[in-house]
Amino acid sequence: MTKRAQATARTTLPVSLDAAWSALADHEAMAGWGPGIKVTVDDTRAQAPGAVGAVRTIAAPGPAPAIVEEIVTFDAPHVLGYRGVAGVPFRDYRGEVRLTPQGSGVLVEWTLSAKPRVPVMEQAALAVVSRTLLALYSRAVRKG
Repeated sequence: MTKRAQATARTTLPVSLDAAWSALADHEAMAGWGPGIKVTVDDTRAQAPGAVGAVRTIAAPGPAPAIVEEIVTFDAPHVLGYRGVAGVPFRDYRGEVRLTPQGSGVLVEWTLSAKPRVPVMEQAALAVVSRTLLALYSRAVRKG
Protein backbone atom coordinates (compact mmCIF):
# COMPACT_ATOMS: atom_id res chain seq x y z
CA MET A 1 0.00 0.00 0.00
CA THR A 2 1.44 3.34 -1.07
CA LYS A 3 1.54 6.03 1.58
CA ARG A 4 -0.22 9.25 0.59
CA ALA A 5 1.77 12.43 0.18
CA GLN A 6 0.27 15.13 2.37
CA ALA A 7 0.83 18.79 3.16
CA THR A 8 -0.96 21.13 5.55
CA ALA A 9 -0.84 24.93 5.61
CA ARG A 10 -2.12 26.76 8.69
CA THR A 11 -3.01 30.30 9.67
CA THR A 12 -5.23 32.08 12.17
CA LEU A 13 -7.64 34.65 10.79
CA PRO A 14 -9.12 37.50 12.87
CA VAL A 15 -12.73 36.70 11.88
CA SER A 16 -15.67 34.79 13.30
CA LEU A 17 -16.21 31.12 12.56
CA ASP A 18 -19.37 32.05 10.63
CA ALA A 19 -17.47 34.53 8.42
CA ALA A 20 -14.72 31.99 7.74
CA TRP A 21 -17.25 29.27 6.88
CA SER A 22 -19.32 31.58 4.65
CA ALA A 23 -16.26 32.39 2.57
CA LEU A 24 -15.22 28.75 2.36
CA ALA A 25 -18.63 27.29 1.52
CA ASP A 26 -19.40 29.88 -1.18
CA HIS A 27 -17.78 27.96 -4.04
CA GLU A 28 -18.66 30.49 -6.72
CA ALA A 29 -16.95 33.25 -4.71
CA MET A 30 -13.65 31.49 -5.46
CA ALA A 31 -13.86 33.40 -8.75
CA GLY A 32 -12.72 36.45 -6.78
CA TRP A 33 -9.53 34.78 -5.59
CA GLY A 34 -7.59 35.60 -8.75
CA PRO A 35 -7.97 37.45 -12.04
CA GLY A 36 -9.86 35.61 -14.75
CA ILE A 37 -10.96 32.70 -12.52
CA LYS A 38 -14.41 31.33 -13.34
CA VAL A 39 -16.27 28.93 -11.06
CA THR A 40 -19.46 27.03 -11.75
CA VAL A 41 -21.25 24.66 -9.38
CA ASP A 42 -23.45 21.72 -10.29
CA ASP A 43 -25.71 20.90 -7.34
CA THR A 44 -27.84 18.26 -9.06
CA ARG A 45 -26.37 15.43 -6.93
CA ALA A 46 -25.86 17.51 -3.78
CA GLN A 47 -27.68 17.00 -0.50
CA ALA A 48 -28.03 20.81 -0.31
CA PRO A 49 -26.60 23.67 -2.39
CA GLY A 50 -22.80 23.41 -2.35
CA ALA A 51 -22.83 20.43 0.01
CA VAL A 52 -21.78 16.78 -0.37
CA GLY A 53 -22.23 15.71 -3.98
CA ALA A 54 -21.85 19.22 -5.43
CA VAL A 55 -19.32 19.46 -8.25
CA ARG A 56 -17.39 22.69 -8.76
CA THR A 57 -15.48 23.54 -11.91
CA ILE A 58 -12.66 26.06 -11.56
CA ALA A 59 -11.35 27.50 -14.81
CA ALA A 60 -8.32 29.77 -14.98
CA PRO A 61 -7.20 31.83 -17.96
CA GLY A 62 -4.65 30.16 -20.19
CA PRO A 63 -4.14 26.73 -21.62
CA ALA A 64 -4.50 24.69 -18.40
CA PRO A 65 -7.59 22.47 -18.18
CA ALA A 66 -10.35 23.38 -15.75
CA ILE A 67 -10.12 21.74 -12.36
CA VAL A 68 -13.20 19.73 -11.42
CA GLU A 69 -13.75 18.83 -7.77
CA GLU A 70 -16.52 17.00 -5.94
CA ILE A 71 -17.48 18.01 -2.40
CA VAL A 72 -17.14 14.92 -0.18
CA THR A 73 -17.38 16.45 3.31
CA PHE A 74 -19.59 19.35 4.33
CA ASP A 75 -19.67 19.58 8.12
CA ALA A 76 -20.78 23.19 8.64
CA PRO A 77 -19.16 25.26 10.01
CA HIS A 78 -16.03 23.21 10.62
CA VAL A 79 -14.92 20.94 7.76
CA LEU A 80 -15.12 21.10 3.96
CA GLY A 81 -13.57 18.24 2.00
CA TYR A 82 -13.24 17.66 -1.72
CA ARG A 83 -11.67 15.29 -4.22
CA GLY A 84 -10.25 15.96 -7.66
CA VAL A 85 -12.36 14.58 -10.49
CA ALA A 86 -10.53 16.06 -13.51
CA GLY A 87 -7.86 18.57 -14.46
CA VAL A 88 -5.71 17.94 -11.38
CA PRO A 89 -2.09 16.88 -11.89
CA PHE A 90 -2.12 14.63 -8.82
CA ARG A 91 -3.36 11.05 -8.55
CA ASP A 92 -6.30 10.58 -6.14
CA TYR A 93 -6.13 14.25 -5.11
CA ARG A 94 -8.04 15.26 -1.99
CA GLY A 95 -8.37 18.44 -0.01
CA GLU A 96 -9.75 19.22 3.42
CA VAL A 97 -10.18 22.59 5.09
CA ARG A 98 -10.73 22.55 8.83
CA LEU A 99 -11.91 25.63 10.76
CA THR A 100 -11.41 25.74 14.54
CA PRO A 101 -12.30 28.68 16.79
CA GLN A 102 -9.16 29.98 18.46
CA GLY A 103 -9.28 32.99 20.77
CA SER A 104 -11.01 35.81 18.91
CA GLY A 105 -10.31 34.25 15.52
CA VAL A 106 -10.32 31.02 13.55
CA LEU A 107 -7.50 28.55 12.96
CA VAL A 108 -7.61 27.43 9.31
CA GLU A 109 -5.86 24.20 8.32
CA TRP A 110 -5.78 23.45 4.58
CA THR A 111 -4.61 19.88 3.95
CA LEU A 112 -3.99 18.35 0.54
CA SER A 113 -3.09 14.75 -0.17
CA ALA A 114 -2.49 12.49 -3.15
CA LYS A 115 -1.11 9.08 -4.04
CA PRO A 116 2.43 9.90 -5.12
CA ARG A 117 4.12 8.80 -8.31
CA VAL A 118 7.28 10.71 -7.41
CA PRO A 119 6.94 11.19 -3.62
CA VAL A 120 9.48 13.97 -2.98
CA MET A 121 8.30 16.05 -5.95
CA GLU A 122 4.61 15.64 -5.18
CA GLN A 123 5.12 16.31 -1.48
CA ALA A 124 6.81 19.61 -2.35
CA ALA A 125 4.15 20.49 -4.93
CA LEU A 126 1.31 19.76 -2.48
CA ALA A 127 2.99 22.02 0.09
CA VAL A 128 3.18 24.89 -2.42
CA VAL A 129 -0.42 24.41 -3.54
CA SER A 130 -1.79 24.20 0.03
CA ARG A 131 0.06 27.41 1.01
CA THR A 132 -1.16 29.16 -2.14
CA LEU A 133 -4.80 28.15 -1.64
CA LEU A 134 -4.65 29.20 2.01
CA ALA A 135 -3.15 32.58 1.08
CA LEU A 136 -5.83 33.23 -1.57
CA TYR A 137 -8.63 32.18 0.78
CA SER A 138 -7.19 34.26 3.65
CA ARG A 139 -6.98 37.36 1.46
CA ALA A 140 -10.61 36.88 0.36
CA VAL A 141 -11.79 36.44 3.97
CA ARG A 142 -9.94 39.55 5.14
CA LYS A 143 -11.46 41.60 2.31
CA GLY A 144 -14.85 40.41 3.51
